[in-house]
Amino acid sequence: MAKLTKNQKLALAKYDKDAAYSLADAARVVKEITTTKFDASVDIDVRLGVDPRKANQMVRGIVTLPHGTGKTVRVLVLCTPDKEDEAKAAGADHVGLDDYIQKIKEGWTDVDVVITMPSVMPKVGALGRILGPRGLMPNPKTGTVTMDIGKAVQEVKAGKIDFKVDKFGIIHAGIGKVSFTQEQIIDNAREILSTIIKLKPAAAKGTYVKSVFMSSSMSPGIRIDQKSITA
Repeated sequence: MAKLTKNQKLALAKYDKDAAYSLADAARVVKEITTTKFDASVDIDVRLGVDPRKANQMVRGIVTLPHGTGKTVRVLVLCTPDKEDEAKAAGADHVGLDDYIQKIKEGWTDVDVVITMPSVMPKVGALGRILGPRGLMPNPKTGTVTMDIGKAVQEVKAGKIDFKVDKFGIIHAGIGKVSFTQEQIIDNAREILSTIIKLKPAAAKGTYVKSVFMSSSMSPGIRIDQKSITA
């Protein structure tokens, strides 16, 4: 068994790993026990009582976090020339079509989100094997295949994220940074948790939300008392 570092021991001494904390207390504790020299991300992990193998129990959605993610989101827009000015004005980092498609085929994927328009999806679809495994493939369900390019770019830059349950029935999502205030972390957490609750599939039986944990990049997980989520 690996030995605990001094910082890990100090972190574990500041909270009860077996207790369930209110959302407010979890946000406070995660800031207190994070000792990284960089601005660590704050994450939410939600275990659901669904079977992701069944299409009618898949949970996937989008949410705009009130205070953003704290990350600089690099956006690539693949569009026709008539939409390029709109994309650039909205803040897209990279704008083009055939030249970027070729770059991606050659292995370039140095972006966080790819936005495109329906008319060029046949070209973009050919990149599925490259973009898909990296979670970069545009999808109408997440608003990244649209004619309203400017709005899509602005929303992503403002903190819009998409999430989906993994094969183990867990949703993992980054909801901010440790440098955020306690209130900002609470607001962002409550926004995504309320969205997940609203997305409960009709086919899901029994307990829907089984557990919720909050953590930072290198901190232990803090269990959240589910009663505090809607309080």
